[in-house]
Amino acid sequence: MEDEGSAAAAAKLGLAPGTRGCLFDLDGVLTQTAKIHAKAWKKTFDTFLHAYDRRTGRQDAPFDEKADYEDYVDGKTREDGIRSFLAARGIQVPEGGPEDAPGTESVHGIGAAKQWAFVSLLEQHGPQVYEGSIRYVKAAREAGLGCAVVTSSTNCADILRAAGITDLFDATVDGHDVSAQKLRGKPAPDSYLAGAKALGVDPAYAAVFEDALSGVEAGRAGGFGTVVGVDRIGGDHAAHLSQHGATVVVKDLSDLLGANR
Repeated sequence: MEDEGSAAAAAKLGLAPGTRGCLFDLDGVLTQTAKIHAKAWKKTFDTFLHAYDRRTGRQDAPFDEKADYEDYVDGKTREDGIRSFLAARGIQVPEGGPEDAPGTESVHGIGAAKQWAFVSLLEQHGPQVYEGSIRYVKAAREAGLGCAVVTSSTNCADILRAAGITDLFDATVDGHDVSAQKLRGKPAPDSYLAGAKALGVDPAYAAVFEDALSGVEAGRAGGFGTVVGVDRIGGDHAAHLSQHGATVVVKDLSDLLGANR
């Protein structure tokens, strides 16, 4: 039976009773790097579309940093995001391989171009954190909850290190783990289930924190006790997060602490 102390701790954090672990997405939840990813995707896809349309005679609209990012790439692995966006435009390219250079007309070549664009932008702007999220993680740790980062990004370790927040987390599951363990990408729950396993917590007693529609879908599919949707966009995004599986939606994780600050 759950003790009164742990029940009170979960309540103060805005989580379901019995919660013992927290699984945080990285980009858009902990750090402001989602904005950098969106800019990198736009630069990559606009460059690709310009060359592709010039060769084929098509007239594609440019990549939309908000709508296209949310609908096709946010929260997904790099390759899945590329496949999703190109399929929406009715474009097919070869898969290629990890050795493909940036600019190669293949899924992996486009992915290499996106990685180059992201790293360049990250060096310019740095990985800014969401201070409210960091306060929340610290509160969760003080309450005795395990904390892990679960992200599709292969840049996770570098971003956490540059932001100075590596030591706040007991485990990470990132894009490298997704590939090595052959996990299905979000909206499949595999990466979050791996995160819960790393913390030694049953999904029913863990909380997922996500800003992407594919991420809250993963939380719902995995049977997690709480799925927190983080609305950084505004407009209809909060409603979309709820529709796709969020049990609660906030503007910032500090909102969950609002009544207890």
